[in-house]
Amino acid sequence: MGEVTQIDGNTLAAKSLARFGVEHMFGVVGIPVTSLATRAVSLGIRFLAFHNEQSAGYAASAYGYLTARPGVYLTVSGPGCVHGLAGLSNAMANAWPAIMISGSCDQADAGRGDFQELDQIEAVKPFSKLSVKATDISQIPGCVARVLDRAVSGRPGGCYFDLPTDVLHQKVSESEAERLLVEAEKERQNTQAHGSGVENSKIEEAVSLLRHAERPLVVFGKGAAYARAEGAMRKLVESTGIPFLPTPMGKGLLPDTHPLAASAARSLAIGKCDVALVVGARLNWLLHFGEPPKWSKDVKFILVDVSPEEIELRKPHLGLVGDAKNVLEILNKEIKDDPFCLGSTHPWVQAITNKAKDNVIKMETQLAKDVVPFNFLTPMRIIRDAIIGLGSPAPVIVSEGANTMDVGRSVLIQTEPRTRLDAGTWGTMGVGLGYCIAAAVASPGRLVVAVEGDSGFGFSAIEVETLVRYQLPVVVIVFNNGGVYGGDRRTPEEINGPHKDDPAPTSFVPNAGYHALIEAFGGKGYLVGTPDELKSALSESFSARKPAVINVIIDPYAGSESGRLQHKN
Repeated sequence: MGEVTQIDGNTLAAKSLARFGVEHMFGVVGIPVTSLATRAVSLGIRFLAFHNEQSAGYAASAYGYLTARPGVYLTVSGPGCVHGLAGLSNAMANAWPAIMISGSCDQADAGRGDFQELDQIEAVKPFSKLSVKATDISQIPGCVARVLDRAVSGRPGGCYFDLPTDVLHQKVSESEAERLLVEAEKERQNTQAHGSGVENSKIEEAVSLLRHAERPLVVFGKGAAYARAEGAMRKLVESTGIPFLPTPMGKGLLPDTHPLAASAARSLAIGKCDVALVVGARLNWLLHFGEPPKWSKDVKFILVDVSPEEIELRKPHLGLVGDAKNVLEILNKEIKDDPFCLGSTHPWVQAITNKAKDNVIKMETQLAKDVVPFNFLTPMRIIRDAIIGLGSPAPVIVSEGANTMDVGRSVLIQTEPRTRLDAGTWGTMGVGLGYCIAAAVASPGRLVVAVEGDSGFGFSAIEVETLVRYQLPVVVIVFNNGGVYGGDRRTPEEINGPHKDDPAPTSFVPNAGYHALIEAFGGKGYLVGTPDELKSALSESFSARKPAVINVIIDPYAGSESGRLQHKN
C-alpha cells in the first residue's frame, strides 16, 4: 500500500477559504500564520501583504462593501489581533462583511505566558457578530463556513476565526480533509437563510403615505448601495418624481447630476419634508437622528432596513424589514399598479430645484476663483474637473480628513454607485490607503483616486509601499496644510508653560515632502502649489494609472473643524 498523503491545518484552512469562494486576502504575516498565507496563494487566492494590521482590516471591510462578499484578513497572534480589531470594529459600525483570522498561542500553553498570548475570543466579542475557535483540525472547514455565512447574513458585519498554533500543525489525510470540506459545504446549503417577504399591508401603507405626501423625500445610504439597489431606486424616483438625498457614501447610487438630486438643497429637503422614505441608511448622527430642529417634528419616516432591531430602535412611523433592493422592487410593483408622479412643476419639486440651483451657483462662484496659495476649493475644483474628464468607468474616490473630506463631499461629483469611500458611520481616520488597496482589487478597471488630508494620510502613509509593490492603479492626493485642521492656530495666551516652544498639538512639519515618501519605493511623486502644476500632475498620473502621490500645498489657515462636529471639540 502507498503512503497516505497528509495535510496540516494551514493547508486545510487555505483549502477551506478557496473552496468557499474567497478570492482575495489581506493581512500581515508572521508567527504562526505565514504558511497559511503562502498556501492560500498557491491555491489561487491573491494575498495583499500590508505593513500594519489596521490598514489590512480597513481594506477587508471596504472590500466587503464593494463586493458584497466577506473581506478576509489575516493577523498574527496577540498584538496582531489587537491591531486588527480596528478593521473588525469598522466593519461592524458600517455594516460591512469582514472576517478577521488570527493565529493564537498553543492551547497547551494557554495561561502560562506563552508568546503573544491573549484570550482573543474574549477580546473580539464587542466587535464581532460571531467569534469561533478551531480547537482541532477537524473543525477548520466548518468554522470557515460559519464565519463566511454569518458575516453576510441579516445586517452584514465582522466575524472572527481563531486558529491556535497547535491546530495549524495538526495533520489529517487528504481524503479526510475532502470529507470535512464536503460536510461543511452541505451544512452551508442546509442553513442558507431565506428572507421573508414584507407584509402587503405595509407596502400598501408606504405607497399611500408617499402618494398623499405634500413634500415627500427619498433618503438612501450605503446600505442601499451595498444591496445593489440602484436600478430599483432609479425606477422609484423617476416614476414618482420624488426628490432624493443620498448620505455621503450613498452618493452615486443615482448621479449627483440627476434633476431630482436634493444634495445642494439638503437643509430645505430634510427640514420641510413631511414623509421621508429612508432606505439603507440609519437615523444616526449623519442624519441628525431624524429629530428636530433639523427635521420637522411632524415628519413621518418610512424606514427600510435589513435589521428588525434597527427599526425597533428608531421606532419610525412605518418600518419595512428587508433587503433594500427587494423592498424597492415590491414598492415599484405596487406603484406601477396605481401610478402617481409629482412632476417638475410640483411646488415641492420646484422649491428643491430652485434652492439647489441657487446653492450650486453660489458654490460655483467660489470655485471659479483661482486662489493661490491654495485654499481647499481651488484644488478640489481642479480635481473634480479632471475626474469628470475620465468619463466611465468612473474612478473610486477615497476621501478622509476633516476639511478635505467635508469640502470633497460637496464638490466632487459621484455618478456611479459604490464609487465613494470615506470615514463612514464611525468617522474613522486612517482608512485611506487600506480602502485604496481594497478598491483597486475589488473594482478592476477603475482608477482609484484618494483625496486626503495630511493628517488622515499620515495614519497609513507607509502603505504607499504596498501600492508600489503590487503596482496598483492608485493616485493619492494629499492636501497638505501642515496639521490637523491646519497649522499652529494657538492664541498668544495659549502659548505658555514649560513646553511653550513645542509645536501645537494640531500642527505638523510645515510643507512636509509627502511626495518623496512614495519615491523612496519607486513610485511617482509630485509637489504642486499652483493650478497649472496640479493640472499637469493629475493629467500625467491619471494617464499612467500607476502608484503616485500628489502633494498639494494648502494655506495652513484655509481650513476649520468639521462644521457638523465643531460643538463636540
